[in-house]
Amino acid sequence: MEFWIYFATKPLFWLVVTLSVFIVAVRLNRLMQGTPFLHPVLVSMLIIISFLLLTNTSYEVYFGGAQFIHFLLGPAIVALAVPLYDHFSRIAQMWLPLLIVCVTGALTAILSVLAIGYLFDLPDAVLLSLAPKSVTSPIAIGIAEKIGGLPSLAAGLVLITGAMGGVLAPFVFKLIKVDDDVVKGFSLGLAAHGMGTAYAFEFSALAGAFAGLAMGLTGLLTAFLLPLVVSLLGF
Repeated sequence: MEFWIYFATKPLFWLVVTLSVFIVAVRLNRLMQGTPFLHPVLVSMLIIISFLLLTNTSYEVYFGGAQFIHFLLGPAIVALAVPLYDHFSRIAQMWLPLLIVCVTGALTAILSVLAIGYLFDLPDAVLLSLAPKSVTSPIAIGIAEKIGGLPSLAAGLVLITGAMGGVLAPFVFKLIKVDDDVVKGFSLGLAAHGMGTAYAFEFSALAGAFAGLAMGLTGLLTAFLLPLVVSLLGF
C-alpha cells in the first residue's frame, strides 16, 4: 500500500500511465485492422477511467501528472495550420460551399440535439450542455458557461460525441458511398471535432487538413450562433 501511495502521488507516474495505455491502444487497433470500435482514443479513455475507478484515484490527482499532455493540445491544434497551408489553394477555391456546409452543419447539430432532448423532457441545464457537443472541449465549456449549461457535463458530452463520430463515420461513408477525402475530412471535423480530426488523418493528410478547417470553423460559428439560437428559443 505504501508503495502504491508513493507512486500514485508522483505526476510522472500518471504521465507514463497515459502514454503507455495509448501505445497499447494503438497497437491493439492496428492488430484489429483499424476497426473504429477500438479507436485508440476510445480504448485509452476506457482503460484509464477503469484504472482510476479501481484505484480510487481522483481526477485531480491524475490530471496533475497528465497535464503536460494537455498542454501539448495547444501546439497540436496550431500545428494543424501546416496541412491547411499545404492545401490552401484548394480551400480557397471551395470557400463558399465549405462555409455554407459549415453553417448548415453547425445549426443542424444544435437544433437536432435540442429537439431530441426536448422530446425526452430533459432539464434546461442538460439541454444547454448538450447544445455545444460538436465543438472542441475548450470552446464547448466556454459556451456552456455563457448560456447556462453545465461545463463539466458539456466536456463529457463532447468526448462522447467525438468517440461516436469515430465509430460511426466509416459505416456512414460506406453506406452513402463517400470516397472523397475532402468530404470525409470536413464532415469528421464538423461533427466530431478534435477526435474526428485525428481520425481523419488516418485517411490522408488532405482529409486531416479539411477536418482541421471544419473543426475551427464549426467552433467559431457555434460560439456566435448558439447563444442567438438559445435566445430565440426562449431558454
